[in-house]
Amino acid sequence: MTTNELSGIAYEAGFKIHKTLGPGLLESAYEECLCYELRLSGYNCERQKGLPLVYENVVMEIGYRTDILLEGKLIIEVKAIESIANIHMAQMITYLKLSDCKLGLIMNFNTPLFKHGVKRVIHGQL
Repeated sequence: MTTNELSGIAYEAGFKIHKTLGPGLLESAYEECLCYELRLSGYNCERQKGLPLVYENVVMEIGYRTDILLEGKLIIEVKAIESIANIHMAQMITYLKLSDCKLGLIMNFNTPLFKHGVKRVIHGQL
């Protein structure tokens, strides 16, 4: 399955959750529900997946964590904030670099319309 296909599946799961629960919950609640939906559909979904930082060939376990890693290919960052800021985009780009993943989704569930809270972030060629 391609990363683009996985992003579509993740989007649909997020849309279903947003439609059912609406905005206003904690990020951890949306994260748990999203993993539940994805696992229910048979996908490998890892929550709070650690990302080591490699600096000058030294692996440093300093606590970077992605919210969700889907099938080892797609990083999903779950937010419940007023709006996605440049710092969130920069964070995703860093996570993509550290993980060697090419695509990430930032899903902000604190929006009236789910589609307005989702940003695709691409690193390198898909």
